[in-house]
Amino acid sequence: MKKWMSGVLALGVALCLVGCGGGQSAEPVEIHVSAAASLTDCMNELKQMYETEHQGVTITCNYGSSGALQQQIEQGAPADLFFSAGKKQMTALQDKQLMADDTVSDMLENKVVLITPKEGGQALADFQALKGNSIRKIAAGDPASVPVGQYTEEIFKNLDLQDALTEKLVSMSDVRAVLSAVETGNADAGIVYETDAKISDNVQICCQAPSGSHTQVIYPIGLTVEGAKNEAAQDFLTFLKSEQARQIFIQYGFTPVQ
Repeated sequence: MKKWMSGVLALGVALCLVGCGGGQSAEPVEIHVSAAASLTDCMNELKQMYETEHQGVTITCNYGSSGALQQQIEQGAPADLFFSAGKKQMTALQDKQLMADDTVSDMLENKVVLITPKEGGQALADFQALKGNSIRKIAAGDPASVPVGQYTEEIFKNLDLQDALTEKLVSMSDVRAVLSAVETGNADAGIVYETDAKISDNVQICCQAPSGSHTQVIYPIGLTVEGAKNEAAQDFLTFLKSEQARQIFIQYGFTPVQ
């Protein structure tokens, strides 16, 4: 009888260990996010919030110009979620069937502003003031791959400034590089998103780009085809669309569009 009871007890312990996974924790999960450089600060905060609430999940963020991120995804770089500063880059990936189309939506809106250094910089009244002789270097995103550079190019063309300012332009790899150039005084002026300007204590916002001078600045978001297979990535996208995340975006100066 004692032997029989001992056997039952041993079997029960074994079944318990199997049912509890042998006492081992769940496998760690990683989410790869490719996000526009202008989203760096708010995404870092949101990433930390999510990881704190979801133990075992690690979010790896890759920040850069949306055009460079687009090319990386096309070349097979790991990316579950793409958060672009321009619709052009998202559309290009959709056209190549690299995005899960049913997950793609417009997420945020931003503004384009003209900035100068806070210390020793000029308070320019408008974009036309960039033609002045005292403005020698203007930092701007590379229009070939940087959305803010594409918006800048539109603004200059629509305000008939392109020819007058061409020799002053210094091309930058992304919007944060533009911001840094103005902060350090390596450029007399720069064109960035309003959200980037607001996080810096070393620049002053001179003015917003005139209404109608450029395409609306919309940030689309979506899962890649591979990301759509990742349940954690699906959940993180849902979190980014939550009211909690919405308030964080607003705090950083973005305007939610949904």
